[in-house]
Amino acid sequence: MKLSELLNGHDHQVVRGDKDVLITAAPCLDADRVTTGSLYVARPGHPTGGVEGIGTALARGAVAVLVEDEVPDGTWPDTADVRVVRVIDTRTAVALASVRFHGEPGRGMDVVAITGTNGKTSVSSMYESLLRISKRARVGVIGTSGARTGDDRIPMPRSVLSTPEAPDLQYLLARMRARGCDSVVLEATSMGLLNHRVDGSFVDVGVFTNLSQDHLDDHGTMDSYRDAKLLLFGGMCRRAVVNADDPVGAGIPALMPGAVTTYAIDAEADYRATDLVVDASGTRFVLHHDGRKYPAAIPVPGRFSVSNALAALAACHVLGHDLGGLLAALERMPQIPGRFEHFGTPDGVSVIVDYAHSPDSLDKVLATIRGFAPGRVITVFGCGGDRDTTKRAWMGEIAGTYSDLCVLTSDNPRYEDPETIMDQVAQGLRKTGTAFEREGDRHRAIALALSRAREGDVVLVAGKGSEAYQIVGDDLLPFDDMSTVRELSPA
Repeated sequence: MKLSELLNGHDHQVVRGDKDVLITAAPCLDADRVTTGSLYVARPGHPTGGVEGIGTALARGAVAVLVEDEVPDGTWPDTADVRVVRVIDTRTAVALASVRFHGEPGRGMDVVAITGTNGKTSVSSMYESLLRISKRARVGVIGTSGARTGDDRIPMPRSVLSTPEAPDLQYLLARMRARGCDSVVLEATSMGLLNHRVDGSFVDVGVFTNLSQDHLDDHGTMDSYRDAKLLLFGGMCRRAVVNADDPVGAGIPALMPGAVTTYAIDAEADYRATDLVVDASGTRFVLHHDGRKYPAAIPVPGRFSVSNALAALAACHVLGHDLGGLLAALERMPQIPGRFEHFGTPDGVSVIVDYAHSPDSLDKVLATIRGFAPGRVITVFGCGGDRDTTKRAWMGEIAGTYSDLCVLTSDNPRYEDPETIMDQVAQGLRKTGTAFEREGDRHRAIALALSRAREGDVVLVAGKGSEAYQIVGDDLLPFDDMSTVRELSPA
C-alpha cells in the first residue's frame, strides 16, 4: 500500500522525498523490529524508538519515516533514499496507518473492549469462555496475559502492556481474523486509550467495570484517570455495557443515549443479580432481566465475581447470543489463571492466587475469603515500584484488617528499593495490630506463608496473578506465583 493511502485524510506534510512510496511491511514504532519496506514511526519518548532510532530503522530497511518534530541535522545519510512525513501527533497517525495497512481487521469480527480499574482480565476470560462453551466459537483474547485464539498463543515480543501499541494491536486483530475468529475481546487500559492504541479497531461493545484509585503515577489525579477511561465511550464504540453500581458507570448512559446496557447488584439495571449465596466453591444468584428471573451460578466465590460475570453475560447477549445457553455455560467456566485461582495443598490448606494490586481489589478479594474461610487467613503481598505510593500504607491496612497473618514481600520493584516499598506498606499494617513478617524474596515469602498454614487455613498470594515474571530494573525475571505454590506443595 502506498504511504499516501495510509495517511489519506490525516493532516500531514511531506518533508523529504514523496509519499507515493510503497509500504510493504507493517508500520513500526520499535527501531529494532523494522523490516525491509517498513514505515518507521519516530514517536517521541518511545523507549525503543523515537528520533534516536531513525538510523537503526533506515539500516534495517525502512523506506519512510513519520515524525512530529524537527529532526536534527545529520540524521539522514546523504546516500539514503528516504521519504519523511511530519504529522501533528504520531500516535493517531500510526494507529490510522496500521488499521489501513492490515485492511481494517476489526470490521470482520465482533470486537469487545473492556476498561475499568479491576476486572478487565476476568471479564475477558469469562466472555471467551461463555462463547467457547455455548457456541464453540473461536474467540481472540488480547490483554495482560498476552494474545491467543483459543488455546493457541500468538507469539509477540515480550511486553508488559495489557493493551498493545497500535501496530501490534492491528497485527493481532488481522491474525485473529485470518484464523477465523468470530469475536475478539481486548483489555483497553487507561493509557492504551489515552495513547490512541485502540483507535480504528471498530469496537462493537465497550464494557466499563469500575473505577477506584490506581495508576495515579500515570494520570496524576482521579479525574484525569476517569477521563482516560471514558474515552472509550466518546465515539469509539457502537454500544456500551456498564456497571450501574459504580458512580462513573452510572453516568455513561448520558454520554451514549440509547446505546447503553447496564448491569448491577445493588442498582436497578438491565441485568441484575440478587440473592447471592457465596461459599468456597462459587456463587449462586438470581439473574433479573427483561422482567424475568433466572437461576444462575458461577464457579468463583464473591460478589465481585458476580459483577464480572454480569458484564460478560450482558456483552454476549447484546451481540445476539442466546441467554439460556450463556447461563448454562456460566456454571461450567474454567478457572481463570491468576484471578481467584484456587489450589488445595495435601495438608488441607486452600491457596488463592489473585492479581489484586489496588486497594479496592485487595479489599474485595480478602472480604470474600474472610466470608468463607473455616480457619485463618494468611496474606502474602507487596506493592509495585515506580507506581502510586499513596496506596501502599492503605493496602497494608486492608491486608491487616482481614488477615490473621501477613507476609510482606516484593512485587515488581522496578527501579525502587524493595525494602523502602515494604517500609511504606508496613506503616499501614502496624495500624491494625496484625502479626506480619517481612521476606523480600517472593519465593521464600510464599514458602514461609505455606509453612505457617494449618488445615482449614486460606493463604492468599496477591498482586501478580498470572504474570510470569518479576520486573526488577530493566529485567523481566521468570517468576510465577501459582507455579511456585505447586512447587512448594508436592502431592
